[in-house]
Amino acid sequence: MPRKILIVDDEPHIGLLLNSRLRANGYNVLIAYDAIQGFRLAVTEVPDLILLDIRMPAGGGAGVFENLQNNLKTALIPVIFMTAHPNADIEKACLDSGAADFIPKPFDPEEVLQKIKKALGET
Repeated sequence: MPRKILIVDDEPHIGLLLNSRLRANGYNVLIAYDAIQGFRLAVTEVPDLILLDIRMPAGGGAGVFENLQNNLKTALIPVIFMTAHPNADIEKACLDSGAADFIPKPFDPEEVLQKIKKALGET
């Protein structure tokens, strides 16, 4: 059965780009365009991995991540944070909080795929 990945990002072109690349590599993909929808989908669908934007409407990625960690259904799902405003402090904070990885935007889709495989233990 294909692994399920949830993309939570308010930029539709990011979701479409990642959706295309991930489906081409055999993953099932779900997309949410804000924090509330992303958390709801995570709880109802329980994906194998979440790509989570840090800044977006209806709450930021950090709040979603905290809610995911406090929910028994989603606490163990690996999360890879993404942001268009990267800096060393943000990256360190994300990784220190328990995120599986960190991806600055713009990104190389192949690098994203490698980070996903690593987080899922597929490498």
